[in-house]
Amino acid sequence: MLQEFNHLMDYIETHLTEDISGKEISKIVGLSDYHFKRMFSYMAGMSLSEYIKNRRLSVANVELINGAKVTDIAYKYGYQSIEGFSRAFREWSGFLPSEVAKNKIQKSFPKFSFYIDIRGGKSMEFKIEKKEKFNIVGVSKKVPIQFEGENKAILELAQSISDQQKKEMHQLADLYPHRVLNVSYDFDDGYLEEKGSLTHMIGFATTKENPFDHLEQITIEESLWAIFPNQGPFPTTLQETTAKIYSEWLPSSDYKLVELPGISFTEYNSTSENVYCEIWIAVKKKS
Repeated sequence: MLQEFNHLMDYIETHLTEDISGKEISKIVGLSDYHFKRMFSYMAGMSLSEYIKNRRLSVANVELINGAKVTDIAYKYGYQSIEGFSRAFREWSGFLPSEVAKNKIQKSFPKFSFYIDIRGGKSMEFKIEKKEKFNIVGVSKKVPIQFEGENKAILELAQSISDQQKKEMHQLADLYPHRVLNVSYDFDDGYLEEKGSLTHMIGFATTKENPFDHLEQITIEESLWAIFPNQGPFPTTLQETTAKIYSEWLPSSDYKLVELPGISFTEYNSTSENVYCEIWIAVKKKS
């Protein structure tokens, strides 16, 4: 995985003046839009679009110092107007392009390289488990993609579930963990867009087919699953574990992601200070 990420950094570097295709990026890294964006964000500490913008402005800075015209640079790096370029450049560097050209002010943003930094620390608990094909029945909604904090749209979905729907879901639930699952799938395409959405389902795992009109069903194909239990303050521990999965465990593991929904569940109790959660991601052995 690190090799693919570094290959992508090389690709971006040679295509800074072009539209960078999400299709080409997907081909290089071998991941879906959502999984890649998530891994990159956790590993790099910024979105891919922010990284590309910073690299373009950094190279533009050098060219301005070397005498390039502001107009030429603005259009070269994809800006529709000099004003738009000047605004973005000032937000990034603190100076207008004309000031940089005149006073030879240098600000840089280096190309990223990815590697494993092995440090002493907390080990990650996980298990690999094969699960036969199963169904999830529940209710779903298209919600904004959000990696941190509580997603209000998901909270609204949970609050919208009627007593009758809850009763019907419980009637069908016959698989571990016999409790509410949060399931995410159907992620929007578009690597370079900051805004996107996914379908989020709240439901239960079951071997049965859904007979109820007010519930939906998705089928999860047979797969290996990497399961990460975690316990502590909620939602901080859950979010930190998710970050470690994508930034530390996946790049250094013998597994790669499979395009199946992401699943998690939480055992709520009277306090949010010591909550048990599990995160499930579908994986397969690297060839």
